[in-house]
Amino acid sequence: MKKKNIFKILFLTVLTVASVIIIWNQQTTPYQHNTGFIFGTTYSITYQNNKDLQAEIEAEMNEVDAALSPFNKRSIITAVNNNHQVKLNQKFMQVFNLAENISHETDGAFDITVAPLVNEWGFGFRKGVNPTKHVIDSLRQIVGYQKVALINGKVVKKDPRINLDCSGIAKGYGSDCVANLLRRHGIENFMVEIGGEIVTAGVNPDRVPWKIGVTKPVDNPTQQNGELQTVLNVTDKAMATSGNYRNFYYKGGRKYAHTIDPKTGYPVQHNILSSTVIADNCATADAYATAFMVLGLNKAKAILQRHPELMAYFIYSDKNGKNTVWFSPSMKKAIAQ
Repeated sequence: MKKKNIFKILFLTVLTVASVIIIWNQQTTPYQHNTGFIFGTTYSITYQNNKDLQAEIEAEMNEVDAALSPFNKRSIITAVNNNHQVKLNQKFMQVFNLAENISHETDGAFDITVAPLVNEWGFGFRKGVNPTKHVIDSLRQIVGYQKVALINGKVVKKDPRINLDCSGIAKGYGSDCVANLLRRHGIENFMVEIGGEIVTAGVNPDRVPWKIGVTKPVDNPTQQNGELQTVLNVTDKAMATSGNYRNFYYKGGRKYAHTIDPKTGYPVQHNILSSTVIADNCATADAYATAFMVLGLNKAKAILQRHPELMAYFIYSDKNGKNTVWFSPSMKKAIAQ
């Protein structure tokens, strides 16, 4: 009996000491903050760790760029678009497979073959064009997620002119990759943000859960820090936002938004101004946020009913032109204000 009591006392003592050490380490370990430029946008990464990992973080992001950036002449996706023989790596295949799955779930509203249309409308390599109906109808013949497949480690196209564009998922995937790198280092408290696509874990430097703002949609592409529509509690989750107010141009007095409907070939004219999605990973959140911009409010609601694991927050223009908010029931618990 005495031995048992001694063992219990020793066990509780060790447990108490270990808990004190863990708490002390959490309170004294500094937060690192890395910023920079990647994927044609900015990144901001905050994490609790004794060592600055920026070099490793940038190496990880550069691997994503080398797989998925069509602006990188040596990337895997550039080789695929140019019909060159290339060995696909895990990052490219993960994104391709996820994109194909979400394309199926959204009836093609998300489609990584939309690149020719995006470019023709002036949001890719070409700028400020005004394509004719004939051109759009012609390009639609080489757009469609069913026209490409991953077979035996190779991308197989039904038409060699098909080009892939992963811009609607790549930043989210990049955020996931950096988050996984931090997890491999045993880091429990962090926030990764690449071009507005975010992954969080644990608590922030103030020892409270991470809170992320959703900006009010304003037609000003140069706006950096606009007025907030709401603030969301995003902890151990990923969040992505898509909005036509962020990327557009005017020509001939008409506004052309960057979200292209793969089926019609034209910029979307739906009433959703901003689509925010919270999911378990940022690539998924990124792709669905883009798809919902294409689908419009009613069709987006229907998909959310089939996918209760997703949380969504939409800012849309009602019939009177007034900005209005709709969010999924699951999102209510995440709204901080």
